[in-house]
Amino acid sequence: MPCSASDSLRDLGLTAATAPELQSGPADYRLEITNNGPITSGAQATIHASLRMENDSDASDLFHFNWIYAPLILIEKSEQHFDSVINVTSEFPGTYPVSVWVTHRKCWLCRPVARESTMLHITEFITGNLTIAQLEDSRSITRGSSSSMGSVTRISFCLHDPSNYFKSASFVYNWDFGNGVYQITKEPFVYANCSALGNRTVHLKVVAEWEQVGSSVQERETVQKTGDFTTALDLLDAVKSIDVVGSRETHVMENLSLSLHINGTPPLALCWLIKSECIPLEGEKCHLVVVNGSCYNLSHTFRDAGQYCLSVRVEKGVMMLQTYHEIKVRPTGIHPTLFVLLCITLVSGLLGLVLYATCRSNTQQKDLVEVADFDFSPLSNRALSSHPGSGCGQICCRSCFLQSSQEAARESHELLYSFYKPLKTYTV
Repeated sequence: MPCSASDSLRDLGLTAATAPELQSGPADYRLEITNNGPITSGAQATIHASLRMENDSDASDLFHFNWIYAPLILIEKSEQHFDSVINVTSEFPGTYPVSVWVTHRKCWLCRPVARESTMLHITEFITGNLTIAQLEDSRSITRGSSSSMGSVTRISFCLHDPSNYFKSASFVYNWDFGNGVYQITKEPFVYANCSALGNRTVHLKVVAEWEQVGSSVQERETVQKTGDFTTALDLLDAVKSIDVVGSRETHVMENLSLSLHINGTPPLALCWLIKSECIPLEGEKCHLVVVNGSCYNLSHTFRDAGQYCLSVRVEKGVMMLQTYHEIKVRPTGIHPTLFVLLCITLVSGLLGLVLYATCRSNTQQKDLVEVADFDFSPLSNRALSSHPGSGCGQICCRSCFLQSSQEAARESHELLYSFYKPLKTYTV
């Protein structure tokens, strides 16, 4: 039997006249109340109230939750230390207020410590919502009501039935894709492959039917409920690729410039982040910018050496694409390649110097040996020994040859004296 508001107040020892005088309790108490509506008429709704305290001074106290839910029908009520839950239902659609206030269990007539209310919506139709998911590379990306052109899109209906009211019902789904295409299924989803850009409206009519027992076991009646749902499908061009152009090596405190080339139709939502490891970007924990073209330039200066990774995410509606670019940061100093070249140059110079000193030493020793082999005997003796015998011509010209040989010896002695001073003791 339904409970009225006056019955609830009478159970609390209060009257309808005193109810409006109730006021909220101290500021150190906070009461939260939620419900799982909207629900279909005949189904059950759950309303949950939870008491929160700013401090734990009264954590050991016991509290009592006082509900007003008329004209709803109470199915079940449970209460624990700081929480209370009620299940209610109604055969009539409408929007119903539900309120609750909390008092100390030992003092029901005392001023409430907290008070709150909520609105429960009950409809005669099936409740639920449509979701759109785009399938790309065997992965589902669900977000909003957008999809990329040329990709497989899954449109699904999600039934809202928290009390399992439709557990014995059979469903039929009538789909209208807005382009003259209709489809009837027994599954709550369909697949569509759209190839034209633009906005489109998808309509769905859901029919649920089941048998319900009447006043007697023999009496059975067929119950049917319907629901109409609509969603807008925005077809966008997909993001096909992301190319990162730039160096993979840099030095500490050196400005690194990179260029991102995106194959997709702008505007695009670009999100980038540089960390010590490659991580998938989720949410907005990155540098988020809007790109109105196909290229975006970014620069970054590293303060510490090590291995880093640039993570890039580009979004267009529900389409999302990610890529990574590894970066190695070296400490400030001579580049290893330049250091090797410098070492090679230094070693080559030392080897050349050693070879030059060795060759010069060998040349000086050879010159000294050649000087020791000179013949300093008079030219007259060489002439006589090379021309043995006697004759008139030789006797007559002996004085002439002797004079010539003496002059030649004198000139040779002067040359030897000028170039080889240590040999000046030799006389002719």
